Amino acid sequence: MAVQIPFSRKLDFSYGTAEQIAPGVRRVIAENPSPFTLYGTGTYILGTGRVAVIDPGPADAAHIAALLKAVEGETISHVLVTHTHMDHSPGCALLSEHTDARTYAYGPHGAGKLEQGVPVEEGGDMEFAPDELVRHGDVLEGDDWSVECVYTPGHTSNHMCFALREQKALFTGDHVMGWSTSIISPPDGDMAAYMDSLALLLDRDDEVYWPTHGPAIRDPKALVRAFIEHRHEREAQILSCVDEGIHTITEMVPVMYKGTPEFMYPAAARSVLAAIEYLVVRGDLACDGEVNLDATYRRA
Repeated sequence: MAVQIPFSRKLDFSYGTAEQIAPGVRRVIAENPSPFTLYGTGTYILGTGRVAVIDPGPADAAHIAALLKAVEGETISHVLVTHTHMDHSPGCALLSEHTDARTYAYGPHGAGKLEQGVPVEEGGDMEFAPDELVRHGDVLEGDDWSVECVYTPGHTSNHMCFALREQKALFTGDHVMGWSTSIISPPDGDMAAYMDSLALLLDRDDEVYWPTHGPAIRDPKALVRAFIEHRHEREAQILSCVDEGIHTITEMVPVMYKGTPEFMYPAAARSVLAAIEYLVVRGDLACDGEVNLDATYRRA
């Protein structure tokens, strides 16, 4: 029986409007809906007076204008970036024209992989470089808010969540979303790191997650456990495909993603590749040459 993930997609909102969603937390949603962003990028504002902004979003002048209107009469003191996909960090450049706030992130696109000697040359905001590098456990503070940095590589190698300590609320970026699983796309995406990052969340006591896309997650550990089980199920599907004589990712995707629109197959193939990389590292699968989308896989 397939893992039943408790997805939730319902969200009442208006584009361009700052809505109070929790004490000291506001959100403005950019009008960039897509199969990968749901309704769009949700930019969060923490605190009052001197505020922090999480994920300014795409390079969208209208969204930045709405964000600035939301904090009129206040000062943005910190800009926090979960990761450097094009719907999260490019808005920093536009926002910098109106504020002297410094940006905080794990590093530029691919930073976590570059540290391992693995080049990452595409798929993200290559123009972004944070003013300040943050690491796991670092604490950033404002007048009426403080956040702990929680390093969660996997979706990207520089993915950072931010925990609002006053509320046991975790801003999860794309690491954990309530409406969809995260795409893990090598080389920057890494399934082993992603699984470790999910396990890390199970050891925390956060009571609510605020992802950058979609509604709040009110029972976070149940969702995280379901995501872990889902990935284990995908691994089992891959091994079953190989046992049944299906040895390439191109052949696996239609079998594993029945009911998924074909235009999503390329993204699905990247996730299958990430899972296969993990299986090869673990010694469950093997191939001749490099692990890639075109390789032929067999039991190790």
